[in-house]
Amino acid sequence: MKKFDAIIIGSGQAGTPLAFKLASEGKKVAFIEKEHVGGTCLNVGCTPTKAYVASARRVWEAMHGKELGIDIPEGTKVNLEKVKERKDAMISKSVNGILEGLNNNKYITFYEGEAAFSGDKTVKVNRDEITADQLFINVGGRAFVPESFKQVHYLDNQSILELKEIPEHLIIVGGSYIGLEFGQMFRRFGSKVTIIERNATIIGHEDKDVSDAIRQFLEKEGIEFRLNANCLSGKNNASGGVTVKVDCTNGAPEISGSHLLLAVGRAPNTDTLNLESAGVKTNERGFIEVNETLETNVPGIYALGDCNGKGAFTHTAYNDYEIVADNLFGGKTRKVSDRILTYSLFTDPPLGRAGLTLEQARKTGKKLKVGFMKMSNVARAREKGETTGFMQVIVDAETDKILGACVLGTGGDEIISLFLGMMYAGASYKVLMDSVLPHPTVSELIPTMLESLQELKD
Repeated sequence: MKKFDAIIIGSGQAGTPLAFKLASEGKKVAFIEKEHVGGTCLNVGCTPTKAYVASARRVWEAMHGKELGIDIPEGTKVNLEKVKERKDAMISKSVNGILEGLNNNKYITFYEGEAAFSGDKTVKVNRDEITADQLFINVGGRAFVPESFKQVHYLDNQSILELKEIPEHLIIVGGSYIGLEFGQMFRRFGSKVTIIERNATIIGHEDKDVSDAIRQFLEKEGIEFRLNANCLSGKNNASGGVTVKVDCTNGAPEISGSHLLLAVGRAPNTDTLNLESAGVKTNERGFIEVNETLETNVPGIYALGDCNGKGAFTHTAYNDYEIVADNLFGGKTRKVSDRILTYSLFTDPPLGRAGLTLEQARKTGKKLKVGFMKMSNVARAREKGETTGFMQVIVDAETDKILGACVLGTGGDEIISLFLGMMYAGASYKVLMDSVLPHPTVSELIPTMLESLQELKD
C-alpha cells in the first residue's frame, strides 16, 4: 500500500487548487479524477453554458438591430456545430493547462480512475490501494433523474451540450437555473421551448416579483411555461420524440416534443465512494455531513464543494478550498458561516443576488427598509435599449447594514458585487449612498435608490 500525505478525490473547483496548494507546501499528494479533469464547472457547467449564452446573445443582437437604428439583413441562423466547436476548444485549452501543471509537479501523483474507500483512510483506485492521514472529497454532483424518466430518451446539462443540431421543440422539466438558461439560449437558437414547473412560480426560492419578472421577459421571447404542473412520466415516441405526461389543472395532460431536458435538481456523487467503510456520515439526501471547517465526523477527512450540501456554486466550492487552505497553512480560522450567499442567474438580462431575499428578511423579525429602482428609470439602461428589470436593496433599519440585494437587469450579474462588498465590510448603507459612482452607468443610480429607502410595513 502506497502512503501519501494527502489524497484528493475529485478535480473540481476545490480539489484542483488544493492539490497545487498542498504540493507547494511540500506534501505528497494523490490526486484522483474519474471523468472530467477540472470538474463540472469547467467541462459541463459554467464555462460551456456561458459560452452558449454568449452565442445566443449574438443571435438576439442580430435580430434586434432595428430597435437601435441598425438595419441588419435577414438570414441570421445558428450553426450549432460551430458553437459547440468554440466551446470544446475553450474547455480543451483549460484542461490541457491543468494536466500540464499536474504532470510537471513532482509532489502530485495523478490517478485517472474511480475511487472508493476500502477502510479507515484508505482508498482503492484502479488496482492500487493508497492511504494518507488527510483526505479531501470533492466529487461534486450530477443531474437528478426521476425513476419514471429513466427509460426515456432524455438530455441533462451534460448531454445537451453535445447536440450538433438544434432541437425542433425542446421540452424542459424544471424551471430553475439550468432550465431557464438552457431554455432561453435554445429559444434564441431557434427551438420552440416549453418549460414545465411543478410550483406556482419559477425559481421557487426567489421573491415572487423577481420570479414573475423573469418569466414575463422569457415569455416575451416566445418560451411557453406550464406552471403548477407535476410531471408524472415520459415516453418515447415512434417518431423519435418524447411525450411528457403532466398533472395540472389547466392545459393539455400531455406535451410532445423532439427533445427532453431534465433539470429537476442535482444529486451528490457520493453513492459510489463506499463511505461506510471509512465511517463517514451522510444525510438522507446523500450529502456528506461537515462542520464549520468542512471536516467530516472522521478527523482528517474533509468534504468540499457540491457534495457537502453547503453550497451549489463554483464560487462556494472555491471558497471551501480557501477555508481549508487558510486553516491548514494560513494561520487563520475561517468558517463556512462567514460567507454571504450570492449567486447569479445568467439569463439575459441576468439576475444578481446577494444575501437575503425580501421574504427571508421578513422572517428575521427585524425592522426593515427597502429601496427599489426600475431599470426603465436608469438612463444607461435606456441608452442601451435594455430596460427590463429592477434593483432592490434590503436594509436593517436599526443597524443600517445591508441584509440583501438583487439586481435584475443589464449587468446585474456584475453589479451585485457592489452590494456584496459592502455587506462583507459590515458597513452602513450610507457609505454607498454617499459614494460618487461613474456616469453614465447602471450602478450610479444605486446611491439614488438608497436615498429613498422606505420603511417596510407588515
